[in-house]
Amino acid sequence: MHAPNSSSLISRLLLAGGFAILTLGAQAQTVKLSTSEGDIRIALDAEKAPKTVANFIQYVKAGHYNGLIFHRVIENFMIQGGGFTVDMKQRPTKPPVPLEASNGLLNVRGSLAMARTNDPNSATSQFFVNTVDNAFLDAANSPGGQGGYTVFGQVIEGMDVVDKIRLVPVGNNGMHQNLPLKPVIITKAIVEPKK
Repeated sequence: MHAPNSSSLISRLLLAGGFAILTLGAQAQTVKLSTSEGDIRIALDAEKAPKTVANFIQYVKAGHYNGLIFHRVIENFMIQGGGFTVDMKQRPTKPPVPLEASNGLLNVRGSLAMARTNDPNSATSQFFVNTVDNAFLDAANSPGGQGGYTVFGQVIEGMDVVDKIRLVPVGNNGMHQNLPLKPVIITKAIVEPKK
């Protein structure tokens, strides 16, 4: 599973903020990712990406992400995790979820999106946080509007941690490119009680 190739990466200035585009009610569900670099809190948008959010929460509650790493880090693109252990073993996943990329949420800095293969309906457990605005990942900018990458959340605390992760030294290990040389580990992921 992978996010798109960054060869066509368009680095743009952050113009819209991003958080404003998320439909967050007072009861927005949040998830905390405790990592070896610090904590990241994410608000999920179940209204606009119901299947994707339900899928992500199931993985969090099952402890799937605990002990996994950010295995693909590209400074001016995104940080990706949710698939591999420190020794690069892949955890089993549930069936994929359908693409919900045409939900109006955009791949802006700090947004949380699902990684997938070239098949639009192949997302399982891997996710990424956009470190810059990546408009080319949005459904509206995909051929025929049938692709794109599903955004389903927004970092609300811990962008400093995301920025720390995106700056770690990376290298290649077999088929894995942009792999942090020192593992960046998700020590624990929890669904926080609604306030």
